[in-house]
Amino acid sequence: SGWFARPTTVNHGHVSKSFLHDFLDEMQAENIKHHLRKFTRLPHLAGTQQNLDLAEQIRAEWMEFGLDSVELVPYDVLLSYPNKTNPNYISIVDHLGNQIFNTSLAEPVPEGYEDVTDIVPPYSAFSAKGQPEDELVYVNYGRTEDFFKLQRELGINCSGKIVIARYGKIFRGNKVKNAILAGAKGIVLFSDPADYCADGVEPYPDGWNLPGGGTQRGNVLNLNGAGDPLTPGYPAKEYTYRSSLEDAVGLPKIPVHPIGYHDAVHLLHKVRMNIHTNNQVTRIYNVIGWIRGAVEPDRYVILGGHRDAWVFGGIDPVSGAAVVHESVRAAGKLMKKGWRPRRTLIFASWDAEEFGLLGSTEWAEDNARVLQERAVAYINADSAIEGMYTLRVDCTPSLHTLVYDITKKVWSPEEGEEGMSLYQSWHKRDNSTERNAPWISKLGSGSDFEAYFIRLGIASGRARYTKNRVSVFEKPSATAVTPCTTSKSMRIGMQQNSSNKSFHSRCKALDLSCLLSASFFMVYALDSLFSAVENFTVAAGDFHQRLDQLDTSNALAVRMVNDQLMYLERAFIDPLGLPGRPFYRHIIFAPSSHNKYAGESFPGIYDALFDIENAVDPQKAWDEVKRQISIAAFTVNAAAETLKPF
Repeated sequence: SGWFARPTTVNHGHVSKSFLHDFLDEMQAENIKHHLRKFTRLPHLAGTQQNLDLAEQIRAEWMEFGLDSVELVPYDVLLSYPNKTNPNYISIVDHLGNQIFNTSLAEPVPEGYEDVTDIVPPYSAFSAKGQPEDELVYVNYGRTEDFFKLQRELGINCSGKIVIARYGKIFRGNKVKNAILAGAKGIVLFSDPADYCADGVEPYPDGWNLPGGGTQRGNVLNLNGAGDPLTPGYPAKEYTYRSSLEDAVGLPKIPVHPIGYHDAVHLLHKVRMNIHTNNQVTRIYNVIGWIRGAVEPDRYVILGGHRDAWVFGGIDPVSGAAVVHESVRAAGKLMKKGWRPRRTLIFASWDAEEFGLLGSTEWAEDNARVLQERAVAYINADSAIEGMYTLRVDCTPSLHTLVYDITKKVWSPEEGEEGMSLYQSWHKRDNSTERNAPWISKLGSGSDFEAYFIRLGIASGRARYTKNRVSVFEKPSATAVTPCTTSKSMRIGMQQNSSNKSFHSRCKALDLSCLLSASFFMVYALDSLFSAVENFTVAAGDFHQRLDQLDTSNALAVRMVNDQLMYLERAFIDPLGLPGRPFYRHIIFAPSSHNKYAGESFPGIYDALFDIENAVDPQKAWDEVKRQISIAAFTVNAAAETLKPF
């Protein structure tokens, strides 16, 4: 029995607090700036030699910083590149089929970068090949409601046409999916100055507006969490069975191409798309570093961010990758002073995020059994700075209180806010002024937390500075968001009862207001789900009372409740997944079917209700709503059961 109940005389809670302070002091904004410049000297697209060189550099530096172990973990995944000898472009053709205008083959090269090679031209990764030719139909943002308006109100049929959509509002892959559903045979994407340029501001490099030749690169997959399109659900190792390209998950069936707004203004005529992008299996490399936990080495806290970029990656991802790198350096410095975290810390530099979150998803698939048993939390660091106005946090409700607690311990980076905490600054600048705490958003998708949260049920979060103009170099204080981002993960690793205050937030998360439309109640009631939420609220309250009375000197008792907290998020996972999206398994939160970037509450019910008034078979549609309500009610009741003492 001593093996299970060995008492500890070390007060790890006190030790954690002192080392948290030391860790924050060790994080240096100037170091982050140095890391950022170092990692953005050259393009480092996934699958290229430059990105492998960067991975090896990061591995060497992490070992030098003092981590217990660091490894490169390779996977062979489907990537997509432009044809170097047959470029992609859009042309305007006359009535004889002659090309009278062609869009740019590359972006204008900024001054000082003339000698940089291997800058990939703008393209839509995983576009189908083809040269369709037809009239152009403008579809606004390419949202579901935009196509509904064209078809139902304006009587415009997109079938057999090439459509042009402006970037923004939703994930580009959803725009492509909507175009395919509307029968389009190609889609052109462009950045509208109305969305990407502010009045009175010069375009880059003289200002921060998007120049007319600037073009957004990105993948146009609809993977729904599958990872590598050829090996959905399983890690893309050498021996893994691969499906054919024809059967690959999520690849668009029509050509897609992005352009700048200087070219877009010309496309008012009949156009021809010339798309020759190649898809090929390519090796990628994650860098994984470990610090073994002192007390609970079998409990993992993961801090990860991707390394690959479309070109230099100054904001996305290197502002986040530099934060991870400085976190590793700071942790290593503390280890040399004798510190070791209570739980094991895992640091990750993911590859091929831009191609569909591939590196992080493959590693999650490769280690799913262990992670489901041992992972406490996943903290994501992608674009740590995308503006200079205020903090933005997206996370599962079980981490809300932890986020608030830590931001109260970090100083605001803003001029004129000396002596004010980051929490106070964040709350002051929050638009939701009627709330008694700053707004924290739901997790959607679009970054590397996806597989950990939505497939495996690991509590996850991300933080970044956002809004207004972006200037990484001219405002060093903006990097002060990084202690918030990383101390969150460090504290979970160090603290004895790191998530003990999560339940008020979790109960709030089970808010059914998103479903309470009058028309809905005329047809079917939510009684079973309301009852389940009430059961959960009572169970959470009882659990919270037990926590308040917990003997924290009893290591076994602490371990038991922490395990209940850790596994609570897993309780919301349905092994069968959401309808049509088997790798999205979280019943409470998942990306919207109509915008992968946005998180949706009770996604199964929401999707079943979407546009139900136009259902071909109303009875069948409402039966699906009832089925989704029953699944949600069962899941919430089951989660409540996990909070009971025995």
